[in-house]
Amino acid sequence: MSVLTQEQLESAHRDGYLLVRGIQTPAQCETYIERIQMYATGDIVAPTDMQVQREPRVARGELTTSGADLRKISRICHHDALFRRLVTDPKIVGAMQQLMGPDLKLFRGDVLMKPPLVGSAKGMHQDSPYWPIEPMTLWSCWMPFEPATEENGCMMAIPGSHRRGPLPHVSVTDDYVVSAEHYDQDEVVSVPMGPGDGLLFHSLLLHETTENRSESARRAITMSYMSAGYTYTGAEPKPDYLRISGGDV
Repeated sequence: MSVLTQEQLESAHRDGYLLVRGIQTPAQCETYIERIQMYATGDIVAPTDMQVQREPRVARGELTTSGADLRKISRICHHDALFRRLVTDPKIVGAMQQLMGPDLKLFRGDVLMKPPLVGSAKGMHQDSPYWPIEPMTLWSCWMPFEPATEENGCMMAIPGSHRRGPLPHVSVTDDYVVSAEHYDQDEVVSVPMGPGDGLLFHSLLLHETTENRSESARRAITMSYMSAGYTYTGAEPKPDYLRISGGDV
């Protein structure tokens, strides 16, 4: 299924990312928010391997909040049929096939949240240095379920930075980031998005999100795909990656 035009494909490969408007409707995004809220309130109990993470500063008692303090729900697409349908959406899968080929697996499908006023920043980084997959040419679709703005933590990226290859990362408090000497802050571009828009981006793109300084939540999902022909290089046994399309190479 051809989703992207030739011009869009060329833009994606040149810049390392591509904004695609309206992959999901605002009404669909409301259903995802409702489901996330059910996990946040405990109406749905997440299996242990879904790895629910609280905001670190709230968990340590450095900040307080009267609302939800969830930061991340990992592997939600493995257990929740609603989110499983999202990662297999023909528009998303079709675009990923154009970028990587017909045989696809899901590397990860994680809900990422920034609660009002306490949502923490995710510093400048590349994804592939975190991931035991070769080659380092995975692609992700990052999708907010409500408006993502500069105030509540929209995506920020450096166009073309994926062509620099993997850069050194260092550990800082609650994060693993690229040191500031490896990029110019003036190169950073903000990418505000509406509910259901999708930002397709390369796994070596330098990107970040700021803290949520607003009183509005910013709930989103990141869906990362790889060719089934890529190689797992981790020391642990290979995880059970979801097959999305084509053959299990």
